[in-house]
Amino acid sequence: MIIALLGCSSTIESGVEQIKSLRPNVVFLDISFEDHYFFELLSTLEFNLPKLIFISSDVTNALVAFKYNAVDFIIKPITFNSIIKSIYKSIKLLEMERIYQEQKIKVINSINSSAPNVDYVAISSVDKIELIQMKDIIFCQADGKYTNFHLTDGRKLMSCRNLGEYNTILDSNYFFRIHHSYIINLRHIAKISKKDGYFCELSNRVTLPIAKRRQDDFNKFIKLKE
Repeated sequence: MIIALLGCSSTIESGVEQIKSLRPNVVFLDISFEDHYFFELLSTLEFNLPKLIFISSDVTNALVAFKYNAVDFIIKPITFNSIIKSIYKSIKLLEMERIYQEQKIKVINSINSSAPNVDYVAISSVDKIELIQMKDIIFCQADGKYTNFHLTDGRKLMSCRNLGEYNTILDSNYFFRIHHSYIINLRHIAKISKKDGYFCELSNRVTLPIAKRRQDDFNKFIKLKE
């Protein structure tokens, strides 16, 4: 595993923005424990949260730190050994989670391959595996190495698998990859717009772009004649 410093910040707001954009595995925090604003912002993130290592000169803050699922708590003054130990704990935890995710993927692959004609798909979210009716999927959205499923009931599920994998799993009679970031369900197309580009408006009123190089194949897919 490669260890690299991705960024640092002196304010809560910019720190959370960096977490959103850089998605680090581990974050070291030296913040006021009386201010819960950071944790409120952190709770709005829509991906797996990074491992948190807290730094403080007051040992009594350890109770608060572990309340927020801290991987470790470092007492000031900081030493090189304390940093190494905290990183090692984080690596071990990340490795355990990776093994767990791989086991879940094996289960999902088994479910999806054992009944390829059944109209559902197994989705591994953060803490469980859900079986979702394909007809209830409006579209899938790439999010780095993850995939977000947007459903008819308004929910958004995040899967630990990438969009390319789902492109081979979802029913090819109804699902089409209109863009490197999107797979849509033909059953939920409300309108196709050709003004200022080529777009699909879906049943949940979300409008998505159709990549130029995919337009001809998309027209054939939905049997649309120019």
